[in-house]
Amino acid sequence: MKNYLASWFLLLGCVLLLSTPLEAQSASAADLIVLTGQQDTQQSDEVSSEVVAAPEHEAAHGHAPVWLVIPFVTLLLMIATGPLFYEHFWHHNYPKIAVSLAIIVVLYYLFVLHNVHNPVHALAEYVQFIALLASLFIASGGILIEVDKKSTPLANVILLIVGALISNLIGTTGASMLLIRPFIRLNKENIQPYHIIFFIFMVSNVGGSLTPIGDPPLFLGFLKGVPFFWTLEHNWPAWILALTILSILFYLVDRKMGKGATVQELDEEIRYSNKITLTGTRNFLWLLLIIISVFLDPNVLEWVPAIHYDGQKFSFIRETIMFAVAYLSFRFADKKALAGNEFNFEPIREVAFIFIGIFGTMMPALELVGTFAQSEEGAAMITYNTLYWGTGLLSGFLDNAPTYLNFLAAAMASQGADINVIQQVKDFALDNYLDSSFELMAISIASVFFGAMTYIGNGPNFMVKSIAEQSGIKMPSFFGYILRFSIPILLPILFITWLVFFAFAG
Repeated sequence: MKNYLASWFLLLGCVLLLSTPLEAQSASAADLIVLTGQQDTQQSDEVSSEVVAAPEHEAAHGHAPVWLVIPFVTLLLMIATGPLFYEHFWHHNYPKIAVSLAIIVVLYYLFVLHNVHNPVHALAEYVQFIALLASLFIASGGILIEVDKKSTPLANVILLIVGALISNLIGTTGASMLLIRPFIRLNKENIQPYHIIFFIFMVSNVGGSLTPIGDPPLFLGFLKGVPFFWTLEHNWPAWILALTILSILFYLVDRKMGKGATVQELDEEIRYSNKITLTGTRNFLWLLLIIISVFLDPNVLEWVPAIHYDGQKFSFIRETIMFAVAYLSFRFADKKALAGNEFNFEPIREVAFIFIGIFGTMMPALELVGTFAQSEEGAAMITYNTLYWGTGLLSGFLDNAPTYLNFLAAAMASQGADINVIQQVKDFALDNYLDSSFELMAISIASVFFGAMTYIGNGPNFMVKSIAEQSGIKMPSFFGYILRFSIPILLPILFITWLVFFAFAG
């Protein structure tokens, strides 16, 4: 049962392409857990004699039973249905629900499986995740961008494309937090949910595909050994294709559903200066400090102090700097900028609690996927198709950073390489294994693009949604987002990307 569920997670998106039924297998494959950009990759003897054997302390870790994914599924269902069917209860109790479900899973790992390893890694990754999001959210909240320009479909498209470009310099989170409020103000006369959804598609996700700074999974790949400019060299064709289609679709939708005649008549009476005014520009220095601190990883720079635990080095200097910047950037922020942005901490509070639950409860799901992907049968099924759709679909419902590393580790293990050896990761990216660079391209594009499939696919999605709702925009529910926008708009683009770059490769 465990392996059937794991294979479903891995191949849900390619079920129409693969017809061979999966055989039941024993649970002897060692678990692969990738959290915080750290990973211990093990395989049982029958998988590959070339892969490094599991450390003794990890061999003692118990395997999570298949039913332990229930808290994770429960949390996803409540995130989806809470705001729709029991909004008052959910709004007042989601922190307790998320934390309680996470505690159930963590306690089972600690006291039943006697596995401290996975919860520690999950905690470390969560701290890194929330430190980056909180610091970018607070620092950008002190920058007020005012655009005195008439809202037109073309102006909106230009802003979205600029946001997509900027996301490669300050990350999708930084670009989203910097531009979502100006985007809402630009369209204040007729702001609608589709404006925000396309912003999530283009700025919060697809845009950040060109540099390791752009999106967390790509940055973790860089820390593991993928060359810095590899993403720009290999991802730009898919980036241009997806953004071009999204831009055209948004332009057509905005022309049809944009301002009515009454508003247009009012616009004709208003004189626009077409100027862009910035307030609180000192906070750009705080943003720069955050981006610089991102590179202070003890696994890359030996001189950076670290916490040594369980054979791994955990960063704390970087996170200390980020939390300090979060405090100082707010403490010394321009009050006019904060007031103009109607800044408050509710969006980051919501993300912090929701993702405590996600990071805590998704451990069994990742373990099932990793175990199957590292097995003989799983490794044999690794192709461009399974890597693209498997990484993508899981990135839409799990955190895309560990999903990226899980599938990268599986792809490397299938060719006798180890993700924990930096030189082997570099060789894999440089195509020194059989079609390995193309496999990494499938994993990279899928983890970033599919992050836009749901509100929880990428951290900025939830924050943008929360800011939009605070601005009075009635956003679609979890399922509404998927059914009204992801499936009819984004999924065809993901399918076209697959057809153009992967379906007929090799």
